[in-house]
Amino acid sequence: MDGGLDLHGLFESNSTFDYGDYEYKEDCITRRSFAAIIFVSVLYLVALLLGLVGNSLVLFVLWQKRHSWCVTDVFVLHLSIADMLLLLTMPLWAVDAVKGWNFSTGFCKLAGALFKINFCCGIFLLACISLELYFSVVHPVHMCSRSRTWLVQLICLAVWFFCLLLSIPDWMYLKAASNPEQEDNIECVYEYPSQASRLASRLLYHVLGFLLPIVVLFYCYTRVLRQCRSDQHVQKQRAVQIILALVLAFCVSWTPYNIALLVDTFDFSSSKFTEHCVDHRWTAVKSTAVLGFLHSCFNPLIYLGFSEKFRHWVLTVVRCGSCTVGSGEFFPWDCRATPVPQAENGSLHAMNDITQQENGEIL
Repeated sequence: MDGGLDLHGLFESNSTFDYGDYEYKEDCITRRSFAAIIFVSVLYLVALLLGLVGNSLVLFVLWQKRHSWCVTDVFVLHLSIADMLLLLTMPLWAVDAVKGWNFSTGFCKLAGALFKINFCCGIFLLACISLELYFSVVHPVHMCSRSRTWLVQLICLAVWFFCLLLSIPDWMYLKAASNPEQEDNIECVYEYPSQASRLASRLLYHVLGFLLPIVVLFYCYTRVLRQCRSDQHVQKQRAVQIILALVLAFCVSWTPYNIALLVDTFDFSSSKFTEHCVDHRWTAVKSTAVLGFLHSCFNPLIYLGFSEKFRHWVLTVVRCGSCTVGSGEFFPWDCRATPVPQAENGSLHAMNDITQQENGEIL
């Protein structure tokens, strides 16, 4: 992908290959690391299974309590959908890592675009959650009132649409291309028409898709954590903890990739790498992209770790096989609210109106 999705080359030394705007002219013999291939294949398989099972559980929980959704529930729903979409492309990238891209250009564009959409949706939805948390903790106001339950869904649809716009370069420039020196070696790579289009595409992604939401996240959580130090409301602190854990997991998973991609964006000269057999810059971008893939299975693990009720429900489902969740008794991400039927416009309040239930049950 754009500096990150060509995973096949991660396990081989570089040879002369024109990646659109990238040229690596190194006289190295291509070598495939069997141990690395096995390791990443197993890693992909474990992540795929954990991600599908975990996100399916989350979606099942949300379906069971769909008549009493809160603001956080809606955002978590869309986070899980984005992760599931990326997980569905993981077999393609696993095959690419082992034996190259054996699929069409259409699949190349689709997989690359979903990679970009997953990342952008994740960070923008977390920014929305952070803003709602900021307003509900720092200021006694809410972005979405009970009388305007459609607003949360509209915000999520706007996020998806904006992320789709950011993925336009992926649909335009990604293609399945053959290695000029190894005609049977096909890769899913970018082919930009010019260096200017490459730079414009990268800058658009860095500024709008990463730096802007990161600034929002940093500001919101700085203010929220400062407020929580003087607030002894345990339930509110639990709510902050789980959302903060989601943000930290996202940053740990995706920041290395974005740093490596940023370095690659502004380092146009690869001549200094020609003395070495391996282009460490390019390898760093590809390897950190793998960490981004693994994030798709992290969120359900966070819910398990931070919510006692979520752990209890998972064990109950495993034991009985077909248990249901009460719409008003289970809130796995500590978002509290008095359940209101959808016919009465639902309960889409920030963190489920945690400030309105001083005597509510604490997870």
